[in-house]
Amino acid sequence: MKEKEQDFESALEKLEKIVESLENGELSLSEAIKKYEEGMGLSKFCTKKLHDIEKRIEVLVKDSSGNLTAKPFAEKDIEKTQEDKPQGQEKPHRKSKRAERLLF
Repeated sequence: MKEKEQDFESALEKLEKIVESLENGELSLSEAIKKYEEGMGLSKFCTKKLHDIEKRIEVLVKDSSGNLTAKPFAEKDIEKTQEDKPQGQEKPHRKSKRAERLLF
């Protein structure tokens, strides 16, 4: 199937079926190799689609004046934004007493 004719959801569904058939272990070696190659192609297609979509996603970032601006999504930008927060704005992660009792 050509890339333009295929959408992400159908490719992912097909990939999941291939993985299931490979894990099942009932394929001959030659069939398993063909399925593996097809799966790798689908995996590359899905990865490319996700990467292309990620480029299109914008995040809203609040500047020091409190104004929101849209910027292209980049994981490193999100991490940097979280690092730039002044101390005291983040709530410390605390376990509840009930959770502590369940663990011990």
